[in-house]
Amino acid sequence: MTNLFTRIKDIIVADINETLHQKEKQNPIAKLNQYLHQCEQEAAKVGKLVERQSQLKDEFTREHNLARELAEKRKYQAELALKAGEEELCQFATAEHQHYSERMQRLEASLEQATEQLIELEIKYEEMKQKLKDMHLRRMELMGRENITRANIGMNQVLESDSYHQKSFSKFKDIEHYLDRLEQKVSKSFSNSSFDAQLTQLEKEMSRDNSLTLTKE
Repeated sequence: MTNLFTRIKDIIVADINETLHQKEKQNPIAKLNQYLHQCEQEAAKVGKLVERQSQLKDEFTREHNLARELAEKRKYQAELALKAGEEELCQFATAEHQHYSERMQRLEASLEQATEQLIELEIKYEEMKQKLKDMHLRRMELMGRENITRANIGMNQVLESDSYHQKSFSKFKDIEHYLDRLEQKVSKSFSNSSFDAQLTQLEKEMSRDNSLTLTKE
């Protein structure tokens, strides 16, 4: 039973993947937009790493400078204690000087490494940004080509396709027939109204003539 469910799941997943693949083939610009979005997200992550590395470099620099100052201070204090005959103070200051000197050397190596890593990250980050700009430009070029291709397909359908012509002319003929019927209806209505007006005018004239005849008699 488990194997059956696994096979059914695999079939469903394969169908979904095939559907997505077909959609990607049908709409390559959408796939390119998705890819660009992923690249922009990765570039943003690298940008944050560059910022963190720069902050780390600054922190190494501060700690290195502090260790150097303390090492120099303890060295001066050891020499001063030695001149004053303060053996214990001289030993303490000397030990402190050794400790801060070793820390300074360690921090100096870490600072150098952090600086090299920061430079490398900055170079890679700039390359990524330039690559993204090139990809955006490429997408604009592809979108322009897609627009022209779609426009040409539409124009070719209008200019070359007989079936498209027949459908278009059929629609035009339907509109023409409708307009003809409308014009005939309007003309008939106008003729009827004109005929009624003529009869009314004739009746008025006959009525006026009868009145004049009666007056003369």
